Amino acid sequence: MHKQSTIQGHAAALRIANFDTDQVMPKQFLRGIDKSGLAAGLFYDLRFDENGKPKPDFFLNKPTYTSTDVLIAGPNYGCGSSREHAVWGMQQFGFKAVIASSFAEIFYSNAMGNGLLLIVLSEDQVQSLMKEADDEGAPIPIDIDIENLTVRTQQHEFKFTMSARHHRMFLEGLDVIGLTLKYKSQIDSFAQSHWEKQPWVKDVARKTVDRLTA
Repeated sequence: MHKQSTIQGHAAALRIANFDTDQVMPKQFLRGIDKSGLAAGLFYDLRFDENGKPKPDFFLNKPTYTSTDVLIAGPNYGCGSSREHAVWGMQQFGFKAVIASSFAEIFYSNAMGNGLLLIVLSEDQVQSLMKEADDEGAPIPIDIDIENLTVRTQQHEFKFTMSARHHRMFLEGLDVIGLTLKYKSQIDSFAQSHWEKQPWVKDVARKTVDRLTA
């Protein structure tokens, strides 16, 4: 992850409620052994027809929408399976943030842990942003102030919230492991105290293997 205090992008609306992760990243794109190439599968059934040709009426296939990097989505975005590929695919396609009134819990955790910012606003606020985008007929400029938790467009300004843990992760560029390592001294101190009180549990797995293979 990299440090993010602001996101300056262009937002467009996807007016579909309960948009699940199989729609975000269909199962046929999960066969690889690494994260590469997932942008090709993003929203595949919306972007392409049965012959693999781009659907001209889907907004991301239109030349005017090539700058889109923030998605304004319907409620319960990312429901369905827990596939982390959905997050990776969105990032590889170029998305930096998703705004919706609610997200599936696992998708929210996956996204925030990988640096894809998810912003929860009220449904009325989301609808206002969608209308602004629809009226414009093109992606609307949007400024997201992560440090001060504010979303601004030409017509609207909204405050949002996130947990202190996620806020720190974005501002300091930390993933879950990096955040955990910030407490390494406390962890080491606790472990040392624990082993001093119960020395028989230290390296018990290694000791067991050594005994069985001796």
